[in-house]
Amino acid sequence: MNSPLSQLRRRDLVIAYTLLRILFGVNFFNHGFVGIFGEGSLPQYAQEMVDLFQSTPTAIAVPEVLVRGPAFLVPIVELLIGIGITLGVGTGLSLIVGMVLLTMLTYGVTLLENWGAASSQLSYAIVFTLLIAGRCFNDLSVDKAISRRQRRGGKFM
Repeated sequence: MNSPLSQLRRRDLVIAYTLLRILFGVNFFNHGFVGIFGEGSLPQYAQEMVDLFQSTPTAIAVPEVLVRGPAFLVPIVELLIGIGITLGVGTGLSLIVGMVLLTMLTYGVTLLENWGAASSQLSYAIVFTLLIAGRCFNDLSVDKAISRRQRRGGKFM
């Protein structure tokens, strides 16, 4: 008996995976880009994070050193994750690092009791999960091109 899933064509799944991967990668790239080069730039963003975590609703002020360092790194990591996911280069590593980053960010926003942001991050987690689980469809990527080239002994033809 044929299920509806058995009717899906691999080509369509590859296209759908690629478009979702690129859309998600652009989103992460722009998060990082704006965090680094946007209004106020990175130092101002880091200070805003420090100030925010000094007045958490749980009355547990997070030490500045535990906020400022990650606040400087988050946009840079987001930018790199975005490049990796968009181009499909180091896709697996980019997705796993992204999920780890998302876990850390979720910890922070739940400590701040920002449940709206926490809910939004759950939707990111779903996309990360789909992209990790569907990596067998990552055919239109730099990773796949490198893999094909290596199988041909380094030749393009």
